Amino acid sequence: MVDLASLPADSGAAKKRKRVGRGIGSGYHKTAGRGHKGQKSRSGGGIHPWFEGGQMPLQRRIPKRGFTNIFRQEFAIVNVHQLNCFEDGSVVDAAALIEQGLVNSRAGRIKILGNGLLNKKLTVRVSALSATAKEKISQAGGQVEEETKVA
Repeated sequence: MVDLASLPADSGAAKKRKRVGRGIGSGYHKTAGRGHKGQKSRSGGGIHPWFEGGQMPLQRRIPKRGFTNIFRQEFAIVNVHQLNCFEDGSVVDAAALIEQGLVNSRAGRIKILGNGLLNKKLTVRVSALSATAKEKISQAGGQVEEETKVA
């Protein structure tokens, strides 16, 4: 019986490793396959993948527009008509919205917008509400409690 671990490789399947810079007899002596001089022949040398041969690089050629506001606050958006899935008289807060699947569990702040109609009397307790959302919730007989920002 033949042991699978000791089976010899087919001829030509196992290629010998290139041992560079190991003398004249190795076939890869002296410059070790790197050619003569230049940036790519040096140890640690080479060019980055986005190098364009001295041409003005793409990231410097294209026009720059706008800016990134570092104080931007991201909100998870929920529309008023989506709140109809809750029972009449229930409290709608971040935990309830996550449980219902209306916002992601990683959502930091939640904002209710006034798109659609609300048929339930709810107590809404979220980070922010639009003016129309407040109006529609109070018209339906509900209450609005905005969470204060804790610094």
